[in-house]
Formats: sequence, structure tokens, C-alpha cells
Amino acid sequence: MMYICSRTKIAFQLRYFIEIAYNGTNYFGWQIQPNAITVQEVLEGAMSNLLRKEIKLSAAGRTDAGVHAKQLFAHFDFEEIQNLSHLVFRLNSFLPKDISVKNIVPVRADAHARFHASEREYEYVISLKKDPFSEGFTYLLYQKPNVDAMNEAAETLLNYQDFQCFSRTNTDVKTYHCNVEKACWRLENDRLILTITANRFLRNMVRAIVGTLLEVGYSKISLEDFHAIIASKDRVNAGSSAPAKGLYLTKVLYPKDIFLTD
Repeated sequence: MMYICSRTKIAFQLRYFIEIAYNGTNYFGWQIQPNAITVQEVLEGAMSNLLRKEIKLSAAGRTDAGVHAKQLFAHFDFEEIQNLSHLVFRLNSFLPKDISVKNIVPVRADAHARFHASEREYEYVISLKKDPFSEGFTYLLYQKPNVDAMNEAAETLLNYQDFQCFSRTNTDVKTYHCNVEKACWRLENDRLILTITANRFLRNMVRAIVGTLLEVGYSKISLEDFHAIIASKDRVNAGSSAPAKGLYLTKVLYPKDIFLTD
């Protein structure tokens, strides 16, 4: 009796970064959760259908319900994909209009979308004039706050590392330390925009900072009070969180050496 041994082709797993953007209005944030629609669930479902294999994504961070992202990276493992631009096209044709895939690139096998991110940038956008085309994308205020006072307080964030007072309570983080590299407000026509960058952010951190800075801008608290709030490490002492609809994750940076293509 003759036995014929057939060779089985082994598909080696490669790692990819997927770059996406989304309007967060209709989603309960990025991360999958029971009984709620999330960006991760929709994107993983689309990718699994097109690639005919279950795809699991690990993202650079998780945005809360209603928060938008102009740039977010996630990584996944799959065999070699011959035409990445075609996959991007097919995904965008398959996904709903409020989620967009911008790029898919191969990266080192040990590259991690969350742990290798060196800097993250958020913007918070406030409208100072009613605009029907900004509904759902900005926080409308009818009274202009003192921008100079808010910028003076925002600049002091660079002198601190422990931001527990701006963190959501009952989280599973091991540390409340963040290195804030930039925090400043600018006026653009009828919009007031905060840009803040750091190596990492705590859950609800930016919205809590915005709410507290607005209290400075409306003279409800002083600059000295702002310092005291940070020193207290108590979320109860900080201001109310600004609405999610004005918040955007705008940029995530990585070391160049983790990418396999330019």
C-alpha cells in the first residue's frame, strides 16, 4: 500500500496597523460592551466578514460614548495581504458612513497599538454661536469665557503628573500619572478649541479638564483653586465633565521603526 503525503501550506501571521476615523454620535464608544453598539464591534464584524476569519482588534485607546476620532490606530494579526489598498476600499464600501478606514500598514510582529503609542492628541471644540451644521460636533456656549485665564490655568497642567482629580472613579488603572506636553486654547472665528497632548490620558480626563477650565473662564474658581483641585487628587473637587460631542481624538504618534513600510 502506498501512502502519499501532501504538503500543507502554512499561513504565517503578520501584524498590521489599521488607521480609522469615526463620528462617535451613534456609538457607545470604541470598546465592545454588552447590549450596546460600539465602533470596535462594527469594525471587527466588517473585517471578519471580508477576510473570512474572526478578527480581533487592539486599539491605541478607548473613546467614550459620543466621542469622535479623526485618527485612531488598532492592530490585528492575519496572513499576508497582497493588496492592502483594495482591502481599504472594500472595508469602506462595507462599513457605515460614520466609520472610515484611512489606511492599513504592516508593522513589526511585536508592535502594539496601545503600548507603543508615544503621544496622543485631543481637541475639544466649543461653539460660541449657534450653528445648525455644528450640532452634534461641538459644545454650544452663549457666553464667551475668559480665554486668557483658561490658558493660564491650562499651562499649569504641564507642571503636574498626577491627574487623579480628572479621572473617572472606580477605574482599573495602575497609575494616574500622565505627561502633558501641551495644553492651550485658541479662538477660530466663532469656535474655541482646546488642544492637549500627552503620552497617555485617563478615562474622562480631557472632558473633566475642559469642565474645570470653563469654571476658571467664568470666574467660578481661581487659578489657586485650580492648583488645589489637582493637588487634592479627588474627582469630586473638579468641575463637571464637558459633553462628549465636542471631543475629538485627533492624533496618535508612534516610533518610526515599528513600521515595515515608509
